[in-house]
Amino acid sequence: MEYPIGVEMTKDYLSFEAAHAAMKLVRDVMLVKEGENVVITADTSSDRRVVEAVANAAFVIGANPVVLYYPTSYKAFEEPIKPIAEAVSETDVWIEFAYYCIMHTPCFKRALENGARYTCLTGMDVIMLTNTIGKVNYDVLVEFGEYLTQYVQNSDEILIKDNNGTNLVAYNKGRKVKHSGQKATKKGYPIMLGGQVSWCPVEETINGTLAFDAALFPPAEIGKLSENIILDIVDGKIVKIDGGNQAKIFSNWLSSFDDPNMYRLAHYSIGFNPGVTKATGRIVEDERIFGCIEFGFGSQGASLMGACWDAASHTDGVISKPTIILDGKMLEENGIYKDEKSVEFCKALGVAGY
Repeated sequence: MEYPIGVEMTKDYLSFEAAHAAMKLVRDVMLVKEGENVVITADTSSDRRVVEAVANAAFVIGANPVVLYYPTSYKAFEEPIKPIAEAVSETDVWIEFAYYCIMHTPCFKRALENGARYTCLTGMDVIMLTNTIGKVNYDVLVEFGEYLTQYVQNSDEILIKDNNGTNLVAYNKGRKVKHSGQKATKKGYPIMLGGQVSWCPVEETINGTLAFDAALFPPAEIGKLSENIILDIVDGKIVKIDGGNQAKIFSNWLSSFDDPNMYRLAHYSIGFNPGVTKATGRIVEDERIFGCIEFGFGSQGASLMGACWDAASHTDGVISKPTIILDGKMLEENGIYKDEKSVEFCKALGVAGY
């Protein structure tokens, strides 16, 4: 249940539920063990109730939690000051809650090279923690993700459509798919909140139109969309941006970097966390709206197993109710899963309408 503004921000709101979800995150998802070092990064825009609950859970397990708070920078994917960069580069587990996260930075890359198990939970508050982790059957969610990973990976032609004008076609040609919402079983491997699989078809085969209707972040001025942003894509690159004021903000933000790689489509991500039913403006949550698809532009990390390149930043946009057709077979129609096995998973997860 969500209460009016002013109630959910009280210190004790969902405190028991948050403690339960925090333990689930630390013990069952990040697989933290006694004696491990756990660095938790947060800025002044983070929900401290979540940060403290996660640090407490790590301590109860017998790990060594270290919480780093720092001022909000208002620039995502920017290298932090040296004390933070050094700390995250030399830890066993790194859990990031900073609203303006520092993924894709040099210290992020060093952390992975040194074997850190990392997750990005930017913008997570107690409602998000409770709904997307605490209330979710995580084992079933991970199993669904494994199924979708293989389903997409075994497909070649990827057609994405929606009722707002999206019509994008691409070809995988054997490209691998990353289950980004799995548990942290591998050293030096970033995972994300459960309910997402990600990949990039062969970049030069991506052509058509995208119509973001739910969320786009960064830039910080957007987040939850109030109007559609239309992108024309040719050979995997943005060639035209249409829409209203938010489209202009986005276009100006992209051009401010003077970096052609910011216009390159970096990944597709299918979202399926049953705890997310609508856009909130928190991108890690928004890109997991159940039944959505999200597209990233800018930096493409090596874990996506695509062409891999650096860019000045990265941004993600969300389409809430896509139709996804793989090799002529319909996986989703207007955000509703149609594939028989997927429907079984939806029922097991308790998703309304299945």
